[in-house]
Order: sequence, then structure tokens, then C-alpha cells
Amino acid sequence: MLEQLKELCRLNGVSGDEGQVRAFIRRQAAPYGDELRSDPLGNLIVFKKGRRSTGRQLMLCAHMDEVGVIVTGITEDGMLRFDFVGGVDRRVAIGKPVRLGPDGVLGIIGLKAIHLVSREEEKKVPKTESLYIDIGAKDKETAQKKVPPGSYGAFVGEPEELGDGLLKAKAIDDRIGCAIMLQLIKEELPLDVTFAFTAQEEVGTRGAFGAAFSVTPQVALVLETTTAADLPSVEGHRTVCAPGKGPVISYMDGATIYDRGLYETLRRLAQDHQIPWQTKEYIAGGNDARTIQRTKEGVRVAAISAAVRYLHAPASVGSLADFENMLSLTRLFLQEMAEQL
Repeated sequence: MLEQLKELCRLNGVSGDEGQVRAFIRRQAAPYGDELRSDPLGNLIVFKKGRRSTGRQLMLCAHMDEVGVIVTGITEDGMLRFDFVGGVDRRVAIGKPVRLGPDGVLGIIGLKAIHLVSREEEKKVPKTESLYIDIGAKDKETAQKKVPPGSYGAFVGEPEELGDGLLKAKAIDDRIGCAIMLQLIKEELPLDVTFAFTAQEEVGTRGAFGAAFSVTPQVALVLETTTAADLPSVEGHRTVCAPGKGPVISYMDGATIYDRGLYETLRRLAQDHQIPWQTKEYIAGGNDARTIQRTKEGVRVAAISAAVRYLHAPASVGSLADFENMLSLTRLFLQEMAEQL
């Protein structure tokens, strides 16, 4: 699964521009899925039959999109104005390379040089309107031909194994969920499963609404990442969770109160099978579950997440052991659902 995850993280798929990721997943899933379709929002829905015929009662969900930038204008000297797509921390974007548009034009996110910054400016986080992207264009006309307004940009970063069992990559959020679902699609399943690879999660869980509305599951399991914040500068009561301590089983976050029965099932399965697990120690964040839960008459939702440092940054860090344990716990959950649904 690691190599598959690295391949997925190399792809660019900023919210609303997930085509590259969707095409890759479709190619990988096509030989194994019984039905594949894309919807107007850009979701990819894959249905696979299992040993027990349960129809579309169970849905697994992971989002394909990542945070990035979108070009909004061009200055006379060829610099690109832009805005962020999704919740990007401006403090970590300065000086970072991005690939822009379908041709992958290289650009650098820039700001006025530190030598020219006033003492007052040093104390403030730069506003987005004070940033620009430099693609090396000599003038507005040249830049316009290469990267017109409306072009998307994704951060640049080669996946690399880091330290003791960690992975550094862009877009681990949520390519790890996609990688787990692709692995499961290739396996024999204990029951019928609908796999929803969703679009536009980072800008308000938009794709998940259309996916859940069309599938209408009774139970949905969201495979995600969540903010670790286990750093020295973070107060102990706000650390949330930590990479390497196992998958995160959520009972509540900033957008969803998860089904208590499903939460207890996941917790029991992890304990009974000696899978290390943790839960959030600080209520924060949110994911596609919030939208799925509220679809039609309501859906029972659960979530398994990987604790990841530096979410929504050009490089995130997660634990390889956590990723494998997420896959193992999801397999056990499918077995359990085969007996209950």
C-alpha cells in the first residue's frame, strides 16, 4: 500500500480540479469494481459485490482533493495574484514552490524581502493580498499565456520516508484514505461495499453530499486524517492526538457527533485484535461525515483517521504503522458489518 500512497500523493488534485486523481483511481479500480461512475460534482463512486449481498447499505468514503491555490489576476510585470483553496496557513506558504495549470508551470510563492519589512510588519502574518506567485514571466502578456486567471496550483513535494517509520508528503490528507479504499477494492470483500472517492472536501465537504444522496447508505465509514498537533509549542490539553499511537477513532469533532454504536464497535474491534488506537483529546476539525450524516433521513457515521502533523501545509508527516493499522481495522469493520447489515 505504501507505493500506492506515494503515487497518489504525487498527483495534483486541488479542490474542484481533482481530474488527475480521479482518472488514476478509476484506472486502478476498474478491473475490480462491479460498477464505476462519476457524478456532476466530480465524485467517483465504485460499487463492489461481496460474499454477502447487502446492496448499498454500507459506504466507505475518502476525499480526493487537496488544498492549494488558484490564480486570480496578473500584474503588469508578470506576477500572479492568487487566493488559497482550502484552509492553508499563510505562514508556511511563503517561499514554497507550486505547479500551476494543466502544463504544471513552476511558480514560487513570494513576499517582500525581509530586508524591506518594517518592524511593525515583522509582527504580523502577511495577508494573502500581499503575496504573489513568481513564474519568471517578463510581463503580463507572457504570464497570461502560460497561466491565465482561474488556473489551479498545487504544492510541490516528493513523498519521502522520514526518520523512524514516518512518511513526509503533500496531500496525505486524504490520499491515505484513497489508498486504503483502493487496496480494499482489490480484495475479496465480506459484503457489498460502495466506495465514494469524493471531491471538494477541503472547501466545505461539498462532494460528499451528492455522493451520499445518490448512494443513500444506512452506514458510512469515513477514512481520513486528523490534526496531530503533538508539538513542543502546543499546550498539553490541545495536542489532539499523535502519529504512531494508532488510528484515531472519533466520538466527536467540530462538525459531527459520531454514531455511538459504531464508535463502540470500532473501539472493541481494535482492543480485541490488539490494534493500537487513540481518540481525539481535543474537539477540533471536521470531515465528510458531517455532510453524509445529514443526508435524507440521516446516516449512521463513523470515522477512522490517521494522526498527521502539519495538515494543509506543503508537507505533512504521518506514521506508516498507523496507515497499516487503519487498513487492518477497516477490514475488521467490514467483517462486523457483514454480520449486522
